[in-house]
Amino acid sequence: MLSVDFVYSLWNYDGVIRRAILKLKYNFAYKVAEELAEKFVEKLKEDISGVPKSAILIPIPLYRSRKNWRGFNQTEVMGKIIAERMNWNYEAGILVRKKKTSPQAELRGKERTKNIHNAFALSSAYRLQNMQYIFFDDVLTTGSTLKEAGKVLKRRGAKTVFGLTIAA
Repeated sequence: MLSVDFVYSLWNYDGVIRRAILKLKYNFAYKVAEELAEKFVEKLKEDISGVPKSAILIPIPLYRSRKNWRGFNQTEVMGKIIAERMNWNYEAGILVRKKKTSPQAELRGKERTKNIHNAFALSSAYRLQNMQYIFFDDVLTTGSTLKEAGKVLKRRGAKTVFGLTIAA
């Protein structure tokens, strides 16, 4: 069983894009989130004909202590803009991060998979709908985060799960 049916990343994670994402995550540069999200939507509409017309976008959640430290979740900020521009439903509370993990950026290969294993759960208040689901994250490296998140929905009966990231 594939946990994510399709993944799209717009840019390579280097140069100005890498610096922009790092500024957003660690220097709280909210304006960067808006600019990245707007450019992402423009390119998404140009590049992909198979993008669902109707879907639910789910930002990859942070663990509560990390979100509290940062004051926001960058994938929620950008995801909300993307969902709005694409006319998708936006649901930040469907997926919850149930365990604290080390930052994936500090790990390599199999360490990332082990680190993120069983990190997510479906909110007890949410019942899956007959919709296409799209996970949104800022960076795709090994795919471990999207795969683990996708497993949660697929085990509960989701038929199609997409992954979108700003960079890979």
